[in-house]
Amino acid sequence: MNIQSAINEGESILKDKFIPTAKLDAEILMAKSIEKDRKFIILNNNKNLEEANLRYFKKLINQRSKKKPIAYLTNKKFFWNSDFFVTLDTLIPRPDTELIIEQILKITKHKNKLNILDVGVGSGCILLSILKEKKNFYGTGIDVSKNCINISKINALNLDVNSRVRFFKSNVDKFNLGKYDLIVSNPPYINKHNLKYLERDVVNFEPRLALDGGLDGLSEIRKVIKKSSELIKKNGKFILEIGFDQKNKVINLLKQKGFYINSALKDFANNDRCIICTKI
Repeated sequence: MNIQSAINEGESILKDKFIPTAKLDAEILMAKSIEKDRKFIILNNNKNLEEANLRYFKKLINQRSKKKPIAYLTNKKFFWNSDFFVTLDTLIPRPDTELIIEQILKITKHKNKLNILDVGVGSGCILLSILKEKKNFYGTGIDVSKNCINISKINALNLDVNSRVRFFKSNVDKFNLGKYDLIVSNPPYINKHNLKYLERDVVNFEPRLALDGGLDGLSEIRKVIKKSSELIKKNGKFILEIGFDQKNKVINLLKQKGFYINSALKDFANNDRCIICTKI
């Protein structure tokens, strides 16, 4: 079978499972199967496949038909301006989270040698994207997951920022190292009872640890705010990603811990997405 015939077959299977990006997904998975890029498969679509490659492609299509995300099948996700290595241990970086990068770059436009802490670093996509943009910034990432720490280290090496970042496996309430000019966090903020209503590709595959925000969705946010108020320097900036319905509650929590609210930003779907504040 040639490349195009296999892609057509894969696309048809994915369409039957109501996957809207069936054609694109089939092309990406073919590229993964033969270890080439999409450009190669488009220019060489009449090339015959080796049996092993075809078997691997069919296996990937089968997994995708069960809604396993493309990022986990290819072990990579493009975020901001880099490819990040991801596995089932890490949350898949979201385009909406790029808003945080934009804001940090605006806030720190004229700053030099800032010390940044990322609470719940995951794949490292937020912290490492900032370090890649700002050559004089230094970063610390913490996460409760050892696997996430290892993945962040791989991404730091891939992005060539590993000399300016350190990682610690730690729960936020037990972390006491250093004082920071800027703290950023995308904590778990989904109400435990609402997890079952998430899309299948999220709830069945992405790490529950990175999603579950407890009974009211705020249990991790409370911990992050409390500890950040202790670790941040005076006049330091704190940027926190939140759930679409949490803005007012989170603002009250921040004010109680001595933060001045600069702004609340909306995402591409016009939902409240992150809060920017200053320690006073």
